[in-house]
Amino acid sequence: MTEQQEASEDAVMTRIGQAVILLHAGDREEARNRLGAIWNEIGEDGDSLHRCTLAHYMADAQDDPADELAWDLRALTAAEGLGPGPRDGLPAQHDPHPAVRVFYPSLHLNLAADYVKLQRPEAARLHLARARAATGALSDDGYGNGVRAAIARLERRLAGEPRGRPRPFPEQHP
Repeated sequence: MTEQQEASEDAVMTRIGQAVILLHAGDREEARNRLGAIWNEIGEDGDSLHRCTLAHYMADAQDDPADELAWDLRALTAAEGLGPGPRDGLPAQHDPHPAVRVFYPSLHLNLAADYVKLQRPEAARLHLARARAATGALSDDGYGNGVRAAIARLERRLAGEPRGRPRPFPEQHP
């Protein structure tokens, strides 16, 4: 069985995907409810890939920027639990597993955007630099190019700001 077949047969990932469809269709509340129910089932100690994926999308479903940040931090923590490490009886790695490296540019980009929303530009710049540093793991495809373009847009936005506060995003109310 290929990895793609295994992933498509993963009931938790299927349920996460269904909630994401609701999120993208604009039903943030129902998406939050469903993702929250799945999170309660898998718990803090559940499968790292499930937790990373769920937390990533749960962040997108939040209305409060502080809640969004909390979920994006959970996604990063879960990503750090992917790949070989102490739980597998192997020594901890400082360099993430190759299959996990592709997550880091997006995860750090999301954190940078969260910190911008929270008017914490220095923390945003730190995560933006981490996102940029991790882009070598991205392929030259639509996803990789999209993440790189989003990093560049946020870099330009932060570069145009004094070292004080960034401008609010258009959807934010001052």
